[in-house]
Amino acid sequence: QVQLVESGGGLVQPGGSLRLSCAASGWTLDYYAIGWFRQAPGKEREGVSCISSGDDTVHYADSVKGRFTISRDNAKNTVVLQMNRLKPEDTAVYYCAADTFPLCSTSGAKYDYWGQGTKVTVSS
Repeated sequence: QVQLVESGGGLVQPGGSLRLSCAASGWTLDYYAIGWFRQAPGKEREGVSCISSGDDTVHYADSVKGRFTISRDNAKNTVVLQMNRLKPEDTAVYYCAADTFPLCSTSGAKYDYWGQGTKVTVSS
């Protein structure tokens, strides 16, 4: 059974950093395109970033470009979302998702597997 588990969320002050991880057991994340999404209370789900399989092409939402970095750690079979210079508007539950199609997208509709999410709160 394909399972994704997110970790690393928490409470951080504006301007701070968090490092989210997306881990899988029993299968290799490197073979999948991986996306990070978030959903704030009362808002629609938003694509944050994604990384393709094969050439590791990455994409970012304009709202996080220059502040967030997505990368693979194949030794740990994880995909990491490094979030810097966090803002209160980054507060949301963050989800990772996996897609068997190699080219990634920040459209959530194409992803086959989803984690349960990790909560990020940016507040002073």
